[in-house]
Amino acid sequence: MENNDKNFTGSIPEFYDTYLVPLIFEEFADDLATRIMVESPNSILEIAAGSGVVPRALGAKIAADVKYTITDLNQPMLDYAKQKQPKNPNISWQQADVMALPFEDNAFDAVVCQFGFMFFPDKIAAMKEVKRVLKPNGELIFNVWDCIENNVFADLVTQAASQIHPENPPLFLERTPHGFYDNDAMRKTLQDAGFKSIIIQDKVAMSTAPSALHAAKAYCHGTPLRNELEALGEGSLDQVTQAAADWIAKFYGKAEVAAQIQGFVITAS
Repeated sequence: MENNDKNFTGSIPEFYDTYLVPLIFEEFADDLATRIMVESPNSILEIAAGSGVVPRALGAKIAADVKYTITDLNQPMLDYAKQKQPKNPNISWQQADVMALPFEDNAFDAVVCQFGFMFFPDKIAAMKEVKRVLKPNGELIFNVWDCIENNVFADLVTQAASQIHPENPPLFLERTPHGFYDNDAMRKTLQDAGFKSIIIQDKVAMSTAPSALHAAKAYCHGTPLRNELEALGEGSLDQVTQAAADWIAKFYGKAEVAAQIQGFVITAS
């Protein structure tokens, strides 16, 4: 993983939440929130919370006595998420690295993570930390994206960027968000970390945007792909964004566009 793959800084959090969240994250967040509430946990830890799409879905569902701790490695993302969340005395916010969680052993009934697993540099070590802070019989619920070929707009953006920069193709989307989808590898990682009951389910949805340009901006401006594009020279970000919009429009039109997104939902206890 490139160092910049984890840098959600500058204007990325706002673009991420404004463009990317409604495009691909909201339905998956609602799904995770529903699954968590089935378990009726009294204490929940969220890791890699991003701009707060799961907290907005889950915060409205939890009972008044449930403790909900929300964390992210990137303070700018956490700050953005906090300002978007209605105040709740049972919700706390803390910058935290999943590789060294600042919590006691056996502290939480459930740990939730929306599309963060792929960013962890040592996935077994990260999952061992999660297991450490979970209570006996506690549950981890998280999701990951399937391969980029099964996520149409991300694939088209990557193809457009690679055409503009064939000598140094910007592959953030393929490399990281869509880089850990092998079910056997996921299962082995969790088993190596000490989890015993593991269920992996696929989830297919539709990604919808008001225009092809909106979808292109979501990926080019609202993810660390932006860092990669800006490093390729002045004007590269705008050039690739427009090329990606043109590619999406070629297949889906310039007005409202919709295409498949696919991921996996994993529960482990």
